[in-house]
Amino acid sequence: MAEKGVTVDIEDMDSTAITEEIFEANPYGTLPTLVDRDLALYESKVVMEYLDERFPHPPLLPVYPVARAQSRLWIFRIERDWCTLSDRIIRDPNGNDGAEARKELRESLIGVASIFTDLPYFMSEDYTLVDCCLAPLLWRLPQLGIEIPVIAQTKPLHNYMKRVFERSAFEESLTDLEREFHS
Repeated sequence: MAEKGVTVDIEDMDSTAITEEIFEANPYGTLPTLVDRDLALYESKVVMEYLDERFPHPPLLPVYPVARAQSRLWIFRIERDWCTLSDRIIRDPNGNDGAEARKELRESLIGVASIFTDLPYFMSEDYTLVDCCLAPLLWRLPQLGIEIPVIAQTKPLHNYMKRVFERSAFEESLTDLEREFHS
């Protein structure tokens, strides 16, 4: 929403204490839930695509169907591969499963660092929804106890993170608590 310049009222909620209002809008009681007039949306990818279509400028999904499909697959892979590991770390921060997930996520990110060599954003000249999905995960690496070493192999990833984190829309999207991750 910050990339689109959309003014919204965001209500922070505890995901373990979902309100009746959320259940009225969303039968699954999941977050995030977007309410736009008489429409309620409650799956993050559906919400992102709706916002991209509802507020078309700047576009955050490619125009061409093949490129759009590839973006959707990257979002799916980020969610399934890396966000799943992040969730495991959060659920078991000091246990064996958390340590294993932390190691796997760190190694995976180091392993793909070179894909940021030729293009300024994730597999693209333009900032897209893929970057919108990846940036928050990368921002939270310190909170997850993951440090990406600054070496020649990871320099493209570090440069990508710097570019994305310096975007005014990214900075606007951070909560006070999220800003503390990098204090």
